[in-house]
Amino acid sequence: MMLLAHLPALLAAFFASAVEFVEALTVVLAVGAVRGWRPALTGAFGGFLLLALIVAVLGPFLTMVPLRIVQLLVGIMLLVFGWRWLAKAVNRAAGRLALRDEAQNYVRETDRLRAMAAPPGLDKAAIGTAFNIVMLEGIEVVFIILAIGAGAPALLPSAIAGAAFALGLVMLAGVALHRPLAKVPENTLKFGTGVLLVAFGIFWLGEGVGLNWPGDNASLLVLIVLVFACAMGTTRRMRAASSQA
Repeated sequence: MMLLAHLPALLAAFFASAVEFVEALTVVLAVGAVRGWRPALTGAFGGFLLLALIVAVLGPFLTMVPLRIVQLLVGIMLLVFGWRWLAKAVNRAAGRLALRDEAQNYVRETDRLRAMAAPPGLDKAAIGTAFNIVMLEGIEVVFIILAIGAGAPALLPSAIAGAAFALGLVMLAGVALHRPLAKVPENTLKFGTGVLLVAFGIFWLGEGVGLNWPGDNASLLVLIVLVFACAMGTTRRMRAASSQA
């Protein structure tokens, strides 16, 4: 039962982080291929350092806020954040939005970087590009980890473990392939991640307003199944409507 209670936190952090890390890897690989690996890795490492500092500052700050308020705010933010991902994923699965293609994004980024003249000495543009993408995607990962663990500190290690595993897996794949992970089913990941984040949002919102969930954290599994069923039903209805139009 304890393992089941921690599984949603680990999976939500893993899948959400994997999506963000793949997007960041695409740009970092493009910078390295066109402008050199030193500025690409320098920018990426700088972004990781700043993210670590943000986590070090925000983590203790959250412990100073009353737990009920944290749960309420985190529930609202996760619902908004997760609903955005899930809505886009449902529209893509229903054929109403184009699927994201990391291979095309890689080509666009390399073309943009080639069009910029490489300066002598420190390549600030290349470093800045790698730094910005790591910060942009990393901040979302940090938010997800802190949000998952803010309402129940016992879940924080599981969220961190999920994100760390995703980072290691994506980095190993990047080193081995030296190209964007175009075969990663990103929309499927975003669909599943959206389901998990919305379920977490509902759970923490309920905790914040004083609702006692049956089975405590284990009730997250039921919420995940319900949100998934609703999302799949919406996708099928949208597909049917599009085919009849």
